[in-house]
Parts: sequence; structure tokens; C-alpha cells
Amino acid sequence: MTDTLTPRQRAVLRALAQTIKPILQIGREGLTDAVSRSVLEALNTRELLKVRVLETAKLTPAELGDALASATGAQLVQVIGRTIVLYRRHPEKPEIQLPSV
Repeated sequence: MTDTLTPRQRAVLRALAQTIKPILQIGREGLTDAVSRSVLEALNTRELLKVRVLETAKLTPAELGDALASATGAQLVQVIGRTIVLYRRHPEKPEIQLPSV
């Protein structure tokens, strides 16, 4: 995704992310095609999601967050602890209204 999030938009997304639970866990296998597909499918039904990185993962949560964002066309909102928050605006029916720049 070519757009970048402003600090204000990130703050809104971080606040919204507090209420959701991680939908996927990444472990020892790391970022596989199956994980990328699962995240893509989840981003088709929701715009904001959390992914949990287990301690057995070989890459750090920050590295996995960057890789997931690149692989799925999503924006990396934040990495906090072992949790990654991703956002991708729905192309047809966006539900989250972000403040303008």
C-alpha cells in the first residue's frame, strides 16, 4: 500500500485495536504462504486485525510485522510486545473512518 498513516490515524487505529483479539498466531514456522493467505482472507472481511507472535518464532515481531504488511498490502499500525496490528482499508465498503490528513 502506498499510503502511509499519519500519527493521528495510527492513534485512532491503536485505540480501536484495543478491543479486538488476535485472530492468528505465528510460531516456529514463521511467515509461510498459509499464514499470508490467512491474513489476506481476514483483511478481506475486516480492516483491522491483530496477529500474535509466539516465542518460538525465529523472527522478531517487528520483522514479521514488516513482512506481513509487505506480503498483504496492509499498513503496520503497531507492534506491541508480541502482538502485531495491521490495517488495510476495504476497497469497496470501508467501515473505519480515519481522520483526514
